[in-house]
Amino acid sequence: MKLTEFVIKDAIIPKLKASSKEDVIREMVAGLKNNGVIKSEDEDEVVAAVLKREELGSTGIGNGVAVPHTKHPAVNELVATVAVSEEGVDFASLDGEPVYILFLLVSPLDRPGDHLRGLENISRHLRGQDFCSFLRQAKTTAAIWGNLEEADIDNGEDTEE
Repeated sequence: MKLTEFVIKDAIIPKLKASSKEDVIREMVAGLKNNGVIKSEDEDEVVAAVLKREELGSTGIGNGVAVPHTKHPAVNELVATVAVSEEGVDFASLDGEPVYILFLLVSPLDRPGDHLRGLENISRHLRGQDFCSFLRQAKTTAAIWGNLEEADIDNGEDTEE
């Protein structure tokens, strides 16, 4: 499973405006809505589901990274977006540090395997210091997308070309 198969390119946010956990999640879900991935009437429910998941424990996994996620009937397939914050966001991360790179993942209720594979794929890439460093330096959607494409190739996942 490639990052570029489930990250919605046009929903990527290279310069996150929000500065609180809830507002970041709202901004990222709005990006999915604005690109037709989530219907307007489902937007608040998806935000609430992600925030409810955050109550179980922060998805700020350390190293300046967070992967907020949820399962929700608003989507028919695994979808994600990426956001980069220049200032950093308090996400109650495990290491107590601000978050600069965020991947928001939403998957259908009936596809738990896809959800887990998506989380695993994102987490595997985010363990790489170079990947995180390049994402933090990316200032445009195209630059972030290029990093995702490069990560897919570097992990031997470039099988179609």
